Amino acid sequence: MDTGMDKYLGTTLDDRYEILEIIGAGGMAVVYKATDLRLNRFVAVKILRDELARDEEFRARFQTEAQAVAMLSHPNIVSVYDVSHSDDVEYIVMELIEGVTLMQYMLKKGVLGWKEALHFAVQISKALEHAHEKGIVHRDIKPQNIMLLRDGTIKVADFGIAALESAQEQRSSQTVGSVHYIAPEQAKGEQPDTRSDIYSLGVVMYEMLTGSMPYDGETAEQIALKHITGNAVPPQELNPDIPDELARITLKAMNAGINDRYQSAAELLSDLEAFRKLQASRRASSEDLTEDYDGIIPDVEPIGRTGEMTKAKYARRRKRSKKVSIMSGAAGVLIFMIAIFVFLWNYWLRDIFSAAERIELPNFVGQNYESVVNDSSYKGLYAFTVTYSIDPTIPEGEIISQDPEAGRSMMIVPEGIEVTLTVSTGVREAQVPDVLNRSYSEATLMLQNAGFKVDPQYASSDTVTEGYIISTDPAPGEPLAEGSTVFITISSGPVEHTVSMPNLVGYTESEAISILHSNNLVYADTTFIESDQEKGTVIRQSINAYEDVPERTRIYIWVSTGPAETPAPPATEPPSDQEGG
Repeated sequence: MDTGMDKYLGTTLDDRYEILEIIGAGGMAVVYKATDLRLNRFVAVKILRDELARDEEFRARFQTEAQAVAMLSHPNIVSVYDVSHSDDVEYIVMELIEGVTLMQYMLKKGVLGWKEALHFAVQISKALEHAHEKGIVHRDIKPQNIMLLRDGTIKVADFGIAALESAQEQRSSQTVGSVHYIAPEQAKGEQPDTRSDIYSLGVVMYEMLTGSMPYDGETAEQIALKHITGNAVPPQELNPDIPDELARITLKAMNAGINDRYQSAAELLSDLEAFRKLQASRRASSEDLTEDYDGIIPDVEPIGRTGEMTKAKYARRRKRSKKVSIMSGAAGVLIFMIAIFVFLWNYWLRDIFSAAERIELPNFVGQNYESVVNDSSYKGLYAFTVTYSIDPTIPEGEIISQDPEAGRSMMIVPEGIEVTLTVSTGVREAQVPDVLNRSYSEATLMLQNAGFKVDPQYASSDTVTEGYIISTDPAPGEPLAEGSTVFITISSGPVEHTVSMPNLVGYTESEAISILHSNNLVYADTTFIESDQEKGTVIRQSINAYEDVPERTRIYIWVSTGPAETPAPPATEPPSDQEGG
């Protein structure tokens, strides 16, 4: 009996990909961690669910979309390495991402600083620009589909696959896309295009900057209607620290009018880059400015007419002016040469005639993040960038790792030595969601959204539907550290009991039927045939006696009608009497 997608665990696909464990599940496919035996590396394998793999039309679309996505090659897109299909399995092999989703990161950190949000938005825009140039629309940009690596790199996942999920949703008359990030044209049931992805990115930017969704409601229909009408609260009202230009870019990206928003990811990226350069130049100007000039020119008395100048006076003034001009010119040349020397010394000569000042990078690992960044001895010496990692074994705020590593000899630079610190979010507890009697895919999603890992196992049940959750460990409602594993037990359906097939031969038909019923077997049908056996007795059964068979098996019997009757010899007529003449 097929107990679900766990049948692939421990198997090797195409003699190459050894399936190790389930790491995610959705309505369309299950994602496994696997080992690429040929290249000796870990990969992610997404296998199409069996019921969809049996659909020829859906399989064809799966192959087409997956092969198209495999052509994408960009540092901000999860790479697709391989696409394969056979008679009974469809799968794609992808880059295995060791990180968290942007949604998980935002849940832990809350409102992101505008610089961090800008950093993420630029990377997502670059991913969209590349995919759109290849003719691929994502259709479901949301924080759950965006992966964040420890070094701050963004990876957009499921390009093209969302198109398949859309097709599946359309079959069940559902609205395509996640309703909180859905573009108005998608909410109306219209065909999405590249500008729909830009709208969804705008919503993600709004959420990063404010910590809130631009539109919310009690039902999906209410939220979709708000997207269509398009009247979001300006983000500065929720977070006054957002620069006006970045707020303008965000609202333009998520403009309800498809022709009023950015028409391409390249156009959006151009505005984001221009804003970033503007902010960088402003910071540089404010750092270099040492004096404030008020621009006030002192009052000067106007010169009146003093009469004609004599020749002698004119000659004296001309001589004096010539001397002043020569001296002023010499002074100007000297000042210019000094300025040139200072410039060359600062940018070239100093490096030649003096050894560059260097410092050995200290070990920040194990220290508290706040104490490090607020240490006055580090001010101006280091430029810290912080990323966060969920690690229940390390206290909140403690630095887990650093890049570059401690002990490296680094040159001191005016802008500060760049050091990336990875900080633990610590042990954060959450209640285990109640997923009992929910489907495996739905339960997995709920648990992952709550911050837990999932470890599935199967058990038979006479009361819980196959593929639905029987129990969890810990139980629903119990507190558990985020990042911990919740063990779920999935129903494999009722237990199959077997019985020993009784002997029916020699019994009458009614007796045989009664014996079947008493052994929890099902009488199927009787065939009557001629036989040397006694008429009305069973002479044959569809399953031999004493074999083990599952309960409720249908059994056929054959009953004798007796031997064939021997035909009587034909009657002979007596000879007729002949009269003599």
